[in-house]
Amino acid sequence: MDDIVKQSLVKWPNVPHCYGWLGLDARGYWRMRDEAAQHHDQPGDKIAHVALLGFINRNYLHDAQGRWYFQNGPQRVYVNLEATPFVAHTVAHTEAHGAPSLKLVLQTGETLEQLDAAWLTDTGQLLVQAGERVALVDDRDLARCLTHVEIDGAPAGDAALMAWLDDPAGPTVLTLAYGDQQLPVGRLASDELAGHFGFVQRPQADPANDFKE
Repeated sequence: MDDIVKQSLVKWPNVPHCYGWLGLDARGYWRMRDEAAQHHDQPGDKIAHVALLGFINRNYLHDAQGRWYFQNGPQRVYVNLEATPFVAHTVAHTEAHGAPSLKLVLQTGETLEQLDAAWLTDTGQLLVQAGERVALVDDRDLARCLTHVEIDGAPAGDAALMAWLDDPAGPTVLTLAYGDQQLPVGRLASDELAGHFGFVQRPQADPANDFKE
């Protein structure tokens, strides 16, 4: 968190929280949601201002209830999540021995050096977790990621992946190569992500707890 933000919290500790005005879409774009966007349940306009994006990314946090927010000075601006609290993108990366490998960067600019887990959903979405950071891989990067997936130690083709998704009880083992890691890939239902990982996609005001953090 920026020092200027910490100072503002001390100076103005009880500024009301803000809801509905900021969103994060499934491709990692921050979106400003004005009253019209909120009224019509639209995603809002992409934020393009470089300094503002950096400010949001440096001050992006969550509360004890799993609601993610941008600490804008003394005010919490809670974020509507289209998918997950983070979105990951692939970047070109080559290992020391010259072989290309998978590397992911979050929408905040943070590179994921190691992963704790990976999942595929029933709709073909790829998710990864590193610590408390749960990220959906941008759908535009999915094909590149799947080139690093193996089934029972062999490259996973489209037909094999579909068979794996269709048969949760099957004997095949899916793994994701990430740097020097070989991660087992689990299965998740796409409509159960928030409950499984404990985040809130559409934060609402909680008068009883909002100032008890």
